[in-house]
Amino acid sequence: MGAVIPAGILGYEGQVIKEVRHDEATGKVKVICRRDRRHRPVDARCGRAGSVNRWLRRTVRDVPLGGRPCEVEIEYAQVFLSPSCVRTEAVPFVAPGTRATRRFARLVSGLCRYMPIEAVARHTGLSWHSVKALDAATLTETVVPPRPGLLTDIRYLGVDEVARAKGHDYVTLVYDLTPGEHCGRILWVKEGRDAATLLEFLDALSQECADGIEAVAIDMGLAYIAAVQKGLPSAAIVFDRFHVMQMFSKVIRDCRRAQFKEAKKLDDLTGQQTIKGSLWLLLSNRNTLKDSDQNRLDQLLTQNQPLATLYALKEQLQRLWHQPISSADMAARLDDWCGLATAAKITGLAKFVRTLQSHRSGICAYADHQITTARLEAGNVSIGLLRRRARGFRDTEYLKLKIYQLNTPDTPSFLYAHVPVHRSEKQMSTV
Repeated sequence: MGAVIPAGILGYEGQVIKEVRHDEATGKVKVICRRDRRHRPVDARCGRAGSVNRWLRRTVRDVPLGGRPCEVEIEYAQVFLSPSCVRTEAVPFVAPGTRATRRFARLVSGLCRYMPIEAVARHTGLSWHSVKALDAATLTETVVPPRPGLLTDIRYLGVDEVARAKGHDYVTLVYDLTPGEHCGRILWVKEGRDAATLLEFLDALSQECADGIEAVAIDMGLAYIAAVQKGLPSAAIVFDRFHVMQMFSKVIRDCRRAQFKEAKKLDDLTGQQTIKGSLWLLLSNRNTLKDSDQNRLDQLLTQNQPLATLYALKEQLQRLWHQPISSADMAARLDDWCGLATAAKITGLAKFVRTLQSHRSGICAYADHQITTARLEAGNVSIGLLRRRARGFRDTEYLKLKIYQLNTPDTPSFLYAHVPVHRSEKQMSTV
């Protein structure tokens, strides 16, 4: 004896299931529905009830049923409101602008969070463009970008840029670095990396929010510096240790390369062998190295005085950010370090010292506002994974939606729409 499946369990709201067919040739299951005539049609735009002008039918894709592809043929009304106004009614379980149910679009979007579009298309039997359209439609409906004018209780911001694709156009990212559950939240994604791009965000903030921002962590790019100085004149600019040490790493790379060339020029095979493959030893912290690697590092520093000097300066520069007493104390220690670096007379150090001195106030502002761009770099890693998975983004708006998706928690809801979400899963993800 067969069983009757209520339409409510399958989620076909407003429809009555009339027949279920199985096509042996294609393996597809097709559910034939009829519009529930007990309810008057309502215009989706204005909410007015009208009369039926005519009945329409369409087929939409649904989640697999019994391991088989499933299609649903639905019936819906064309609503007559006036002789000059005839519209179609909304079908609540169909994703807007697509030929798929909301749950199927949610399933595809959930897969796209971790898989390339091409792989999702292969597994679902859809085209590449259909998968992207379903993902974009779901993200447009579920991901709500923060509105700058409504932001409150922001004390610290972080600003950085990422490339849409390697070597292509850039987008500016603004993060919330205020300590708390929302730390690391992405507040703004906009094409461009000039001062005008960041000023667009800063000008959109309410006066109360702008006045409450104490500091902004940025790199040493002139465009962002100018934007913060104009848009938030009372906020301090903090240059993070990461960017300073990244620049110093370039000095170490250049010196190591020059030392290797010098050893090669002098036919010093021992020196070449010692320097070869040693860059990661010079850039790593000693406490993270194995004993064998520490011995190799000691051998390198014993044989090469310039690299030994740079390594010692690197260790001292890192301690500049270790529990600073005040900005004045940090500035004095920075001046002492610059004096030592200048006295070393190593190629590239003089230019690096001039860069530090020209950004002295922003570096030492860390003592008063101890914020870092670690959250930004973590976010950039996640965005880098998105970019590599997609092999670059041609659609900037789609990229922005994928970036904002990083703010939302990942739950099993894309598979089980009606499973209650635990309280811990409702909390904001911090990338």
